[in-house]
Amino acid sequence: METLAIIPARGGSKGIPRKNVLPLAGKPLIAHNILAARAASRVSRVVVSTDDAEIAAVAKDYGAEVVMRPDDLAGDVSRSEDALLHVLDTLEQEEAYRPDMIAFLQCTSPLTAPEDIDGTLAALEDKGADSALAVVPFHYFLWSEQGDGGADGINHDKSFRLMRQQRQPEFVETGAVYAMRAAGFREAKFRFFGKTVMHAIPVEHWQEIDEPADFRIAEERMARLARSRPAAGMLPERIAALVMDFDGVLTDDRVFVSSAGEESVACSRGDGMGIELLRKAGLAMTVLSKEQNEVVAARCRKLKLECAHGIDDKLPLLRLWLDERGIAASDAIYIGNDINDVACLEAAGCAITPADAHPAARAAADIVLSADGGRGAIRELADMLIASGRIVPAQG
Repeated sequence: METLAIIPARGGSKGIPRKNVLPLAGKPLIAHNILAARAASRVSRVVVSTDDAEIAAVAKDYGAEVVMRPDDLAGDVSRSEDALLHVLDTLEQEEAYRPDMIAFLQCTSPLTAPEDIDGTLAALEDKGADSALAVVPFHYFLWSEQGDGGADGINHDKSFRLMRQQRQPEFVETGAVYAMRAAGFREAKFRFFGKTVMHAIPVEHWQEIDEPADFRIAEERMARLARSRPAAGMLPERIAALVMDFDGVLTDDRVFVSSAGEESVACSRGDGMGIELLRKAGLAMTVLSKEQNEVVAARCRKLKLECAHGIDDKLPLLRLWLDERGIAASDAIYIGNDINDVACLEAAGCAITPADAHPAARAAADIVLSADGGRGAIRELADMLIASGRIVPAQG
């Protein structure tokens, strides 16, 4: 079954200008949907439909194909369905490509997970339907204002209050995922046609970005979701390297300044023991820090850790360190706590933060530890890595 995921993304957002490329948890907004679609097992190809060169460039950077749409399909009142049809027509004309199914995804729903996409497509196929949508259960009472100024119930009789379990189940359209049989959609030219079925997704995955405050709310929810994931399942199958930030990871992110101007930091002896256990397991480790103070080098010498400090852009150095040791980024773990760690968190095979990390870093993490930086986070991580049995000892 050939399934094409299409993500429409105009450049002319009015409510939040340039919304689709604004950063959310260290990635452009549209990147979250692209990555979810690429990870969905039922999706064959991912295409972004846009009129905007910057959106097109971002989409390609995150692994999507791009179909540029004409201006007359990119106005404020342009239908998403017309953008989908344009993609189908373009791919058929240029490649003779005709998918069996379409997954229509909206990049304003960044919490969409691969399983939400797969589940909606499975509902379409398994239930013999023509169209499908992602929904969440709805248990609230709706009211409308009447012409005389009074109010009346919409989905209930106001004169008789049923218990929740006595009411007919209701569902809200999330706006995140739609699925259609391609041939039927091309004929109907609308997303709901024929037999329509629903796929209920977790309410935690339901979030639309409409207002500036929604970005902050989404980052906080992403961080909570990261904390709730089973940690062991998020670790790489092969753990060949651990790369650490210093401040806020090996320290509690405070600095003490004496009257003479000398700086010192607070560290955890338990973290030091965790590093010793990982060294005995043969794990390659290093510290990359933006901090220029000599305290970084002194602490790393004590822990017998390689380190590079005073680094403004850590990502190139991370890649160089891995390349020199023949370690794939997918086999590396990076632990950081702040905004300047996000690029490295995204590049590593597994991204980890302490519990008290900045929201943007937590949102980019695969695992959020229960311990704070400098207060046992590294020991917690060391115990987790050793218990996983996945550490690959360094060669030489």
